[in-house]
Parts: sequence; C-alpha cells; structure tokens
Amino acid sequence: MSSSTTPAALPFVQTLATISRLVTDPRLLKPRIGIVCGSGLSTLVSSLKDVVQIPYSQLQGFGESTVVGQKSMLAFGLMGKDDVPVVAMLGRFHPYEGYKPIVVTYGIRIMKRLGVKDVIITNAAGSLTPEIPVGTIVVIRDHLALPNLTGMNPSFGPLMSEEYARFIPLGDAYSPRLRRLAFLASHYLKFDSSALAEGTYAWVAGPAYETPAEGLFLRNAGAHVVGMSTIPEVVAAREENLEVMVLSLVTNQVVVPDTYRSIKAEVEAELAGQRVELPSMETASHEEVLETGRQKAEVMRSLVERIVELVPANS
Repeated sequence: MSSSTTPAALPFVQTLATISRLVTDPRLLKPRIGIVCGSGLSTLVSSLKDVVQIPYSQLQGFGESTVVGQKSMLAFGLMGKDDVPVVAMLGRFHPYEGYKPIVVTYGIRIMKRLGVKDVIITNAAGSLTPEIPVGTIVVIRDHLALPNLTGMNPSFGPLMSEEYARFIPLGDAYSPRLRRLAFLASHYLKFDSSALAEGTYAWVAGPAYETPAEGLFLRNAGAHVVGMSTIPEVVAAREENLEVMVLSLVTNQVVVPDTYRSIKAEVEAELAGQRVELPSMETASHEEVLETGRQKAEVMRSLVERIVELVPANS
C-alpha cells in the first residue's frame, strides 16, 4: 500500500472481491470472530477446519510481515465443536517496520467489512513484574500507549467515514463480556488458576527492547506487560465498533533491577586490592520470545478455541 494512501482511497472493494473469489465456501465468507496472531502464535491456524489461506501479497491494502515468527497470511476456517466461522491474521504489521497506521490497522477494518463482531488479539509481551512470570497469559483490561500520547496515534488524519467519531472513547476498550469468557474457558480446560492473569499493557514503538530505566518507568506508571504492537489494532477496532479481547503471552521478563551496579565502587574495590566479581548483564532476545511462544502454543491454541466456542452463546 502506498504511504500516501488516504482513508477515502483504501482498496476495500478490491480486497473483498479477491477474498470472495478465493474463498468459495459461503460459510467462510461470513466470519463471526476475527483473530490476530502475534509472534510465535500463528499455530492457532491448526485449530481451523476447512481452512483457506490467502497470502497478504494477493490482497490489496495489506503489507508484508517482516518479523521472524510471523506468517503473512489471512486464514479463513471453522473453529470449535460448533464450527464457528473465523478469520485470522497470521502475522501483523508494526510501525517499526516502516508501516503507517493506515496499513497497520487495515486487517482489522477488513474484518469489520466481512461481518466480524468480536476480535481476539494476541501478542507476545514482556513482563514488568515478578508477580507475572514467563508463560502466563495476561487478559488485558487497560493500556498505556506512549506513542498514542506523543504523536503516533492511529486515528490521526482524515476520518474513515463521516459516520465515525472524531474522538474515540477508550474507557471501555476491553470488553468485559469477552474477558469473562477467557476465565471461563480456562476453568473448563482445567488450567491452573495461575495460568491466566489480568493486567495493563504498555505499548512502546520498538523495535529496541526497553532499557532498565524505561522498564521501571512503565512499571511505576501502572503497566504489567509491555509490547510493540496491538494498540493500533485496538483503537481501529473500537472505531469500527468491534468488541475487543487482548491476550498477551508473557515470553520474557523485562530487566528491571532493584539497584544499579556501581562501576565506581567496583573500580575502587579493585584498586584497593579486593577481588571483584563482574556480573553478566541480562538482556532480552527475540529468540527467547519465539521459544516461549513455541512452548505455550498449544495452551494458547486451546484457550482461544474454547473462547470462540463460548462467544456465540454469550453474544
């Protein structure tokens, strides 16, 4: 998609026409639920029956995911024992890849135009607190979006339509109805109570991981997990009047030390003839994120599938 594309010029008609041509099963063309799969979580597609996958490269308006661990496919299929029709983005787009918000949010807007009512957005995130260990799935109840507050809000620019609100309320961004289903699904699957937690997601632009000072700042600001995606999709979904659930899989612990090591003290001790043990510096890595995603893929898959089964009965 051209970086100069405006809302009025978005190729919705062309994208939907391509989907209609490639997805021949009429059941799949009317998805009830949309799913966005984050890093290492695209295995959710294994839950789909009668699946049809369309590469983003064949769909006007879509970008191409460049992040390792994410595919670039739009998948249609039936999920759960009741064959609920869903559409899933296997891979998303990020501003740090060079994509403008209008591209980052395009998949959500296509979901709306396909008839989706509810969106389940997943991501890999870093934990800002020891109380939420690696492997926990956090049901997001609120967010802290520094880019939104400092000049990268996805709703900047012309309105998508004159019917849309100029000022989007986000106090109710995270649907209590859908969040409730996550905990019910966990109960039915007999997950341990510690498997799921609730918390606030901090969106940072990335792609660099947070410094210790930044991690401490976000923790003190009230965030529990941090990541580089999701919030533009949430804002677009609310603008499109979709109900939203966000599930963050904690894949790494953000390095937030209680105290900083003192290089000055180490040097003074060394000069005084004392033996000094130099500690290694902890850092995060994308490999760690992908590995945890692989380890927890089945847990996430079964949870999302059970939630999808519960949604129609609770609509």
